[in-house]
Amino acid sequence: MHTAVIVTTIVLNAAIGLADLAKAKFVLATSAAVDVPPGWLPVLGTLKLAGAAGLLLGLLGVQPLGIAAGIGLVLFYVGAIVAHVKARKYATGAAPLLFLGLAVAAVL
Repeated sequence: MHTAVIVTTIVLNAAIGLADLAKAKFVLATSAAVDVPPGWLPVLGTLKLAGAAGLLLGLLGVQPLGIAAGIGLVLFYVGAIVAHVKARKYATGAAPLLFLGLAVAAVL
């Protein structure tokens, strides 16, 4: 089960990271709702992709990197949830909450 959680976390973070880099319409709408400038999306997408890559390397045997990537994703999504709460956009905070849960499960 743990491997399935990690793989799911990798796939979802890679997908949302690519959506950030592509500046998908839903990403632009959500980021605007929480006052994240569009110029930040490449950095945020790259961080998500780096987290996914680190988790993958962790699965392939580089465990310290996998743990560090998981912790990085946890911190990233805590920050995302804080941004949603500060903007009082609770409905759009559901996705970061899901991603946070997956990141925590991947680290444990």
